Amino acid sequence: MLSTRVNELLEAPDAKLVIERAQAILADEAQRRKAFREWLRDDIKAEFINGEVIMHSPVKRRHLDATANLMTLLRVFVHLHDLGAVDSEKALIGLTRNDYEPDICYWNQETASSFQDDQMEHPAPDLIVEILSKSTTGRDRGIKFEDYAAHGVQEYWIIDPVRKSVEQYQLDEPTMAFASVATFYLNDTLTALTVPGFKIPVQAIFDKKVNLDTLQLLMKKPA
Repeated sequence: MLSTRVNELLEAPDAKLVIERAQAILADEAQRRKAFREWLRDDIKAEFINGEVIMHSPVKRRHLDATANLMTLLRVFVHLHDLGAVDSEKALIGLTRNDYEPDICYWNQETASSFQDDQMEHPAPDLIVEILSKSTTGRDRGIKFEDYAAHGVQEYWIIDPVRKSVEQYQLDEPTMAFASVATFYLNDTLTALTVPGFKIPVQAIFDKKVNLDTLQLLMKKPA
């Protein structure tokens, strides 16, 4: 927990020197983050993480398909029932220190109603979905896993397009860390915790026909 880490630092005899050095580093980092935002364009997918600009390489077809399939289902359902906003990839999530572009984000109606047409930076979503790839797995399970939780993201899904599985995590508010709910596979049904009424077969994320069948059902069912 944050309070524990602060107490450990304050017990150190060189705490003041460490804090002053950290403040200087963070001040320099803030300037580089500002430059990053000024440089970032619509045609570039990049993130600013702990002082570094992370460029994203093109992903494999299975990653693109899983993202598009889930995005279609979630966006149509959320818009149909006026539950908020859903975005994919190019929505910049500005947290205390880092800027992320998650694969899929969902904000509830109260938060989404405050969005402006010319807005680039967005607050922490209620739900974040990351699709694993070889180059992103470490961050999706590491710094992002910790940072999303620390900033109050209520629900986090990690999708593995190779194993065709979905790991669902829920925020434990006393510790501000994610707790595992379950891991779902092709024959399972996934129910969102933060999107009221959103319930889909896992296979709909990976199979085009099942995706279309599920989309039709979602459009008929009340929230």
